[in-house]
Parts: sequence; structure tokens; C-alpha cells
Amino acid sequence: MKSILKKLINKETITYLVFGVLTTVVNFVVFEACDRVFEKTVSVDLTLLTNVIAWVASVAFAYVTNKLFVFESKSWKGSVLKVEIPSFVGARVFSLGVESLGLLVFVKWLGFDRFALNLPLNITVGGKLLVKIGLAVIVVVMNYVFSKFIIFKKGEKE
Repeated sequence: MKSILKKLINKETITYLVFGVLTTVVNFVVFEACDRVFEKTVSVDLTLLTNVIAWVASVAFAYVTNKLFVFESKSWKGSVLKVEIPSFVGARVFSLGVESLGLLVFVKWLGFDRFALNLPLNITVGGKLLVKIGLAVIVVVMNYVFSKFIIFKKGEKE
């Protein structure tokens, strides 16, 4: 058990989680800001568009932080970037599809946007954001697996 924990809890996984949380914060802030702007300015529900905008902002942040600080892929050579960037974006497109499908199912079809969680200090978290939080856990795990074993795999690109 101790050796399994040692493999799971190390500098890489801790920095991944730290930057994953920061990436998720970027995603949530952009998502919520866009959702509020669209809610006030257009009569059509733009949840999926809002999610894509939040995704673009968070993927840009995630690529740089994952490359430099988590997986320590320091090379900026064209031959390295032409493998990393399409792989990174492709993996993130896949996880965006998973997240978008989850939003579609839980918000659009099952109506979770009608629910809210009332927290202390008069804070209310809407069902849409609660669904995003649940999906974020799934997406973070998927993205770590893609990044560790495919995108930033050590020793093969340099």
C-alpha cells in the first residue's frame, strides 16, 4: 500500500493537481462570466458556446503550465512542438466532448439547471455549475493520463 501511495503521490502528481485546480478555476471563471454576459444580452441559451470559450482559455493556460512545470518538457524546438501541441489539443478536444456531452445530458435533457445549492453567507451555486464541478473531476483524471502517457512522455521527443 505504501509503495502504491508513493507512486501516486509525488512531485508530478502534486504539481499537476495544483495547476489542474488553477486551470479549472480559469475554466469556471470564464464559463461563469460568459454565462452571465450571455444571459443578460441574448435570449437564447448559449451554455455549450460558453463552455467552448471557457475551454479555449483553460487549454492555453494548461498547455503552458503542464509543459513547463508539471512534465518539465523544456524544449521549444519545432520538432517537439509539432508533436506536443496537436496531441495536447486533440486530447483536450476529446475531454471537451466528454464534458459537453455531460452538460447536454445533465443540463439540457435532465434539467439540472433548475436546481441550486444554497451555501452559507447567502451564496447560491446553480445546478449548471454543480454539473461542471462533477465533470471537472472526470476531465482532470482523463487529461492527466493523456498528458503523462502520450503527450509529454519522457525521452522520446528530445
